[in-house]
Amino acid sequence: MGRRPRDQDADRTAIRAAVDRLLAGTPLHSLSGKLIASELVSESGLRRDVVYGHTDLVQDFQARARAQDSTPTAMQELAEANRALKAEMAELKTEFTKERSRTKVMRRIIAELFLELEQAKTELGAAAGVAQLPVRRGSVNVGTTKRD
Repeated sequence: MGRRPRDQDADRTAIRAAVDRLLAGTPLHSLSGKLIASELVSESGLRRDVVYGHTDLVQDFQARARAQDSTPTAMQELAEANRALKAEMAELKTEFTKERSRTKVMRRIIAELFLELEQAKTELGAAAGVAQLPVRRGSVNVGTTKRD
């Protein structure tokens, strides 16, 4: 009994689909998504000898990969977006550092003003010679008398 012959059309279809996925930057089986022949083998799910048996498809893939500078278009777009986000993050870090130093100064100013206010209250109370009563809220109406 001999081995069953391979379905050449199915193999070619699998290789073409793998080529399209790799070039589009959407691999299903390849871990790196690099545009190299070994990743084509991984992506197609076929044995290496079967893929290399279709030299025209492998050569076509390699030519298309070189035309794309060996980086899928989707990966190039992601790299550009990543660069833009890194630049924006650096800008925001600089702005955040400046804000942090401003708030540090503002906290110091607030603390100093609070201490000055407390000192002024103490001096005012001592200079007048009159004891200040604590203010009770809502219990006494000033200027009204109760008549029976």
